[in-house]
This record gives sequence, C-alpha cells and structure tokens, in this order.
Amino acid sequence: MDFLEAQIPTLSAAAVDVAYWQALASGQRVLIRTEDGIYSVAADGTRTLVKSAPPPMPITVGTRVRIP
Repeated sequence: MDFLEAQIPTLSAAAVDVAYWQALASGQRVLIRTEDGIYSVAADGTRTLVKSAPPPMPITVGTRVRIP
C-alpha cells in the first residue's frame, strides 16, 4: 500500500500534463502561471498576459496564509 501511495504525486503530475495537451489539441486555451503573471496559451503557442501577479511566496508546511 505504501508503494501505491508513493506513486500518487507522479500519477497526478502525468494526469495534469495529459489534460493540458488534450485541451490544447481540442482548440481550447489553457491558463498557466509563470513568475510574472497568468497567461492564456493557445494551441499555436501564442501567449497572452491575462493578469500580472507577484512572484510566488515561499511557505513552510503548516503555515496558515490569508489570501485577500
């Protein structure tokens, strides 16, 4: 059981990658987060800035953060 639970992060990362590419292949746009903002990505690779965002803040496990 421990072995199977250890595979969850890898499987979930793979599922997110597959969903990303399937959405682009079907002609939909996908939102991605980069260091400087949120972008909308089209199937042809063009990126459009949707919103500027501050860089991600490092948070230690167990810390409570209030998001305005």
